[in-house]
Amino acid sequence: MAWGIRITDEAKKDFSKIQGSIRKQVLSGIIKVSKAPLPSPNGYRKPLGNKKGNNLTGFFKIKYRGIGIRVVYTLVIDKMIMNIMVISQRDDNYCYDLAAKLYDKYGDEVFKDVFEEF
Repeated sequence: MAWGIRITDEAKKDFSKIQGSIRKQVLSGIIKVSKAPLPSPNGYRKPLGNKKGNNLTGFFKIKYRGIGIRVVYTLVIDKMIMNIMVISQRDDNYCYDLAAKLYDKYGDEVFKDVFEEF
């Protein structure tokens, strides 16, 4: 059973700027991960924790190596919701700094079902 997918306004804006063929690959990856977004062994992803001086505990990532994109998301476990926080270039510093800024902006709301459907 796939988890519901929600997205921040910031990630939605970045997603709309991505070229059409790459956008399809990103969406396909998000849908695939939504079927098992928890960490291994039950899912596809590993938690981020402390990255580049940013405390991103509770955040997860999807890497698209061939297209240079990274997606950062959080989970609302009790409602089976996956919140897409960042869709950006795979540059670690930029991606993680952006995720930390969004965490500062939204606070613990990033772990709740408060964003729009994707």
